[in-house]
Amino acid sequence: MKPTLLPRKTVSLTIAVIFLSAWAAASSWSPAGPLVVEANSHVVVMEYEAWFGPQAVTFQGSSARPLLQSADMEAVGGGYDSADPAVIRQHVLWMEDMGLDAVSIDLTNNVSCIFNSEWFIKKYVANCTPWFRLYNQNIRNNTGNLYPAWSGLGTSPKLIPLLGGIDQNVLFKDLDGKTAFEKEIEYFGARIRNYPNLNVIYQGKPLMLIYLGAAQDPNPSDNPLWFQIRKFLEKHPEIASQFTFRMVAGYLDSQPGLWAKQGAPDGPIEINPSYGFWSVVDRLDPTCTVAPFCPYYPTYNEIATGDGARVENFTASIATAGQNGWGCPNSDAPPYCPDDALRFGKDRAYITFDAFMTYARQLDPIFLLIDQFNEFTPPDEGWNANTNDDIEPANLWGLGALNSVKQQIAIYRQR
Repeated sequence: MKPTLLPRKTVSLTIAVIFLSAWAAASSWSPAGPLVVEANSHVVVMEYEAWFGPQAVTFQGSSARPLLQSADMEAVGGGYDSADPAVIRQHVLWMEDMGLDAVSIDLTNNVSCIFNSEWFIKKYVANCTPWFRLYNQNIRNNTGNLYPAWSGLGTSPKLIPLLGGIDQNVLFKDLDGKTAFEKEIEYFGARIRNYPNLNVIYQGKPLMLIYLGAAQDPNPSDNPLWFQIRKFLEKHPEIASQFTFRMVAGYLDSQPGLWAKQGAPDGPIEINPSYGFWSVVDRLDPTCTVAPFCPYYPTYNEIATGDGARVENFTASIATAGQNGWGCPNSDAPPYCPDDALRFGKDRAYITFDAFMTYARQLDPIFLLIDQFNEFTPPDEGWNANTNDDIEPANLWGLGALNSVKQQIAIYRQR
């Protein structure tokens, strides 16, 4: 899942032993109840994909390759299988070591193709071939498998479903009278009920996020998809009464129609509370001085609590593309665009992430989101470490991103 472009078993013994030994001492491995988030909470959530497998997403198109490997991925160029128990265990160890409270599990693309009938697909989803359908259903299965797998490990981080609200057809009714949006909620709802210890409870109910894509029409009278989804939930109290929903979208920093205040900002931008959107990724380049691109700032949503106003969410990233993407051939400084926010500064310091986290400490949000652990897929990612926002240990940056995130989370928690 990315906001700007179109959608899209056994670990190597040596690597597994090295990593599992290195982090085993850091893990508590004790089961606990759900994470209850209140107005005074400080929760750290990382976006996570369980997309990979021999009949799902592979790593062939990514410039970065993960250090973990699974035997059943050798035939498709290497990498790991998201259903591999050893991979799942290692990911959990890393997440606990970083100090994460939860991950958002991404099942945002091709929702109708995954959940609806053959009749529906023939009528509304022309690109959903049998192979493509199987490919996406494997991603669904890998994502759903996290519930029993993580429960068996007794991990402390929790799971937050990240639903797909990108395509108009998710609100079209299938032969059974249900929409794909409903079916995805039911899919995760069953796992939320079966594995309650893995839930994040917010405002009294398990939290689900709905991904909307990038540019959002701010005018409800145009009946944009985000408004249709909101009305759908209002008309289905049997769904809305079970879960707390929040909508997330991309690059809100570039959509002034959604801001609480107009005019050139001089710091983080509040989203108009009538929208209440959370950011899945925003731009922030601490080195950019090139007009008219810069400066630009990330966004946040503020809510009223019993103790006064509180920032509800803020998202930090390792690297973010400029207004025109990563590559600008006519730039004075190729191969990057002048407003790209790169991973590395001098001495491979994580300058972009550090700048985001400086604002995170100032804003003090209820939910701090981190984009992202392991997408590894083109065309969203660039061609080298500087243009890739993944955190999982990989050949281009080793353990560097993991260590940087861990250090910044530790600083963030030292209020």
